[in-house]
Amino acid sequence: MNIGIIGTGYVGLVTGVCLAHIGHKVICVDMDKEKINQLKRGIVPIYEPGLEPLLKKYMRSKRLSFSLSIKEVTQKSTVLFIAVGTPSKKNGDADLSYVENVSRQIAAHMNSYKLIVEKSTVPAETGEKITRTIRLNLPRKYKQGKKASLDFDVASNPEFLREGSAVEDFMSPDRVVIGVQSKKAEELLREIYKPLKTKIIVTNMNSAELIKHASNSFLATKISFINALSRICDKVGADVLKIAEGMGLDKRIGRSFLDAGIGYGGSCFPKDVDAFIRLSEKSGYDFKLLQEVRRINEEQKQFFLKLIEDKLWILKNKTIGVLGLAFKPNTDDIRNAPSLDIISALQKEGAKIKAYDPQAMEKAKDVFHDVAFCKDPYALSKGCDCLLLLTEWDEFKSLNFTKIKNLMRHAIIFDGRNFYANQNMEELGFEYYGLGLGFNTEKSG
Repeated sequence: MNIGIIGTGYVGLVTGVCLAHIGHKVICVDMDKEKINQLKRGIVPIYEPGLEPLLKKYMRSKRLSFSLSIKEVTQKSTVLFIAVGTPSKKNGDADLSYVENVSRQIAAHMNSYKLIVEKSTVPAETGEKITRTIRLNLPRKYKQGKKASLDFDVASNPEFLREGSAVEDFMSPDRVVIGVQSKKAEELLREIYKPLKTKIIVTNMNSAELIKHASNSFLATKISFINALSRICDKVGADVLKIAEGMGLDKRIGRSFLDAGIGYGGSCFPKDVDAFIRLSEKSGYDFKLLQEVRRINEEQKQFFLKLIEDKLWILKNKTIGVLGLAFKPNTDDIRNAPSLDIISALQKEGAKIKAYDPQAMEKAKDVFHDVAFCKDPYALSKGCDCLLLLTEWDEFKSLNFTKIKNLMRHAIIFDGRNFYANQNMEELGFEYYGLGLGFNTEKSG
């Protein structure tokens, strides 16, 4: 099938490459000329495991191409996926201006039946607004009062891709959700996803849109729940890792997303929780549970900072090494990463920051100021008063901690992900602090 992808960010690019991989002919379009020129040369502007080899393979086979022209993509494609950004406004609403703009441009260039699919994460009722926007902006020759002589459909197909495993998630999904208004739209989407051989949930557009926000908000709730529990663990001497294990073996609960730490970040959870809270307010429901989820997430970073200050005492002129800047491993994305707030707060107290991340440092250099970026964890450790583990990269599992200890001024580790909780760091000569491990209040700095 001929498919157009509008937007080449994380979602759009992965979706386009993977649709080509399962047999479709795909054109990806973006208004960013530099990005499109990079992609045409086979350069992927994001770090996503497995993505670049597939992109180059299907560009060579002519199954995947890139363009700056929405007109070209619209007229050559039967199905158009909208995968543009929907950032948060200051009040928490999703900014849908990019979605509206793309919808207008699609309408202006339509010349035959099109299925327009919202792939971006949007609040309920957005599909209805896209439908109206397209109808209003069709070329005059296709307008007939409130109806249009040119047939089209709008559908919702939310993505459930995790950065760092997005290609795998696309190819082996738990489910595909489609919200449709017609049988024709359903049949087209079923045909697109047929090679994946997975369960397809068919519903209306509003339900499909809500499934995405509800899913991410529930996962954020699990994270905030275990983080709140970790605070209790430190007060009563309990071990949050064992508690998570005990809870997770209950099939009704599950172990995933029960990892205590410094909170969630990235481009999805914070934005989607905010948007769901705002949607609830507009519908007349005060979603206090999600408001508390958000509050706990912000508070967890402050608790971690307080722990560091309690143990180091004076932060001014202390040299602090930061292991990991991305909001999660296997991505270079630092949007809403906990490292942003934590490093900023430490710098305000006069601390000197050194940092290392396997993939995110180039992007971090545009964001962080007065940070010494290091070539590896050992260069990072030299002369540090403590280390902070903020992103649990696999690379950090197999470090030579004897060497690190000898390089540091003081062998202290603050583990914001409980990554080293089972590695007997004390036996290696470190003063070690995790979150919810039941001993932070018992150790002296």
